[in-house]
Amino acid sequence: MTITPPALSVFETLESEVRSYCRGWPAVFDRAQGARLTDEDGHSYLDFFAGAGSLNYGHNNPVLKRALIDYIERDGITHGLDMATTAKRAFLETFQNVILRPRDLPYKVMFPGPTGTNAVESALKLARKVKGRESVVSFTNAFHGMSLGSLAVTGNAFKRAGAGIPLVHGTPMPFDNYFDGQVPDFLWFERLLEDQGSGLNKPAAVIVETVQGEGGINVARAEWLRALQDLCHRQDMLLIVDDIQMGCGRTGGFFSFEEAGIVPDIVTLSKSISGYGLPMSLCLFKGELDIWEPGEHNGTFRGNNPAFVTAAAALDAYWADGQMEKQTLARGEQIAQTLLAICGEEPAAQFRGRGLVWGLEFTDPARASAVCARAFELGLLLETSGPQSEVVKLLPPLTITPEELDEGLRTLARCVHETA
Repeated sequence: MTITPPALSVFETLESEVRSYCRGWPAVFDRAQGARLTDEDGHSYLDFFAGAGSLNYGHNNPVLKRALIDYIERDGITHGLDMATTAKRAFLETFQNVILRPRDLPYKVMFPGPTGTNAVESALKLARKVKGRESVVSFTNAFHGMSLGSLAVTGNAFKRAGAGIPLVHGTPMPFDNYFDGQVPDFLWFERLLEDQGSGLNKPAAVIVETVQGEGGINVARAEWLRALQDLCHRQDMLLIVDDIQMGCGRTGGFFSFEEAGIVPDIVTLSKSISGYGLPMSLCLFKGELDIWEPGEHNGTFRGNNPAFVTAAAALDAYWADGQMEKQTLARGEQIAQTLLAICGEEPAAQFRGRGLVWGLEFTDPARASAVCARAFELGLLLETSGPQSEVVKLLPPLTITPEELDEGLRTLARCVHETA
């Protein structure tokens, strides 16, 4: 199948030039179900992007859709600020019973606003309030959001430049394997902390992604994460894990940090926490950190009750029996084997990933874009990531079937071959 791009008149003449994804996928999409989208001309596309990780359970998941329709049809609360509602209570109880208690996680739950960057902003604000310090350490190639506080701890130069003002109170440090294993972990970081002449202000916190999605699918080792937590404890800094894209089962366990056996002080969740692509985010933190005054962090759209409904349904349907984690790891192995074969024939490529997030990196950055462009022509949605867009990013729904996954991987292999 070869896709002929349609005329996008109103999008080109009325919508801002800031639009991005639509430029790589010039189609007008009309319907979606599971791992597939259909455009208005009837062309079908296999989705290996899953709403940038906000559709872990696929498009229009029937279980979640049924719960949402039932709630709307009975005139359930839609907008609730932070008022107590039956939908919020059901979500909180389900989250506690299905996610927090089985993992012995001591977190309070905060609803900071509808998006991931709202969760990050609240995490940064809380860490500074608790510790009475301004500086927050982040890592090379990190991405934490597009609002000013989140941008200050984001590494990408292009995105940072969009702020238009100096981004302050953030200090970058090398991510795992930044020096290709030639420098001991945290040597530079710890020396700066202990040197009274280093000029590094004592940080309130460290914020980290266990797998850097936008940064190029850079996977932190479990031992590196454990050493980071130990460093934070010794140096009286809070550890914030940004699990916005890698949480909700993307790497296998519900939280991406579970494999490392760490318990962060603060965790941010968004994207797939609602399960249905509805805006929702959480900031989780240890109980002793809950020093907020009522209304000190506020927002009109914290109470998206339809999202609470689908979130609770997703937890009940996919996380009550432990099967989702096993399925995700099995699907991940399926991807790993294909990428291993591709790289065996492509000396200019390498791959990395965990669970159902993988990256195929090319020495020539233009090659990754060419692969994604050819994939679209063949009905497969792929995106790039990395500081030079040098990585083809694989982010299919967790609910994708083995047959659909195999179909997409065959298409990927074809695209790599055809763009050589």
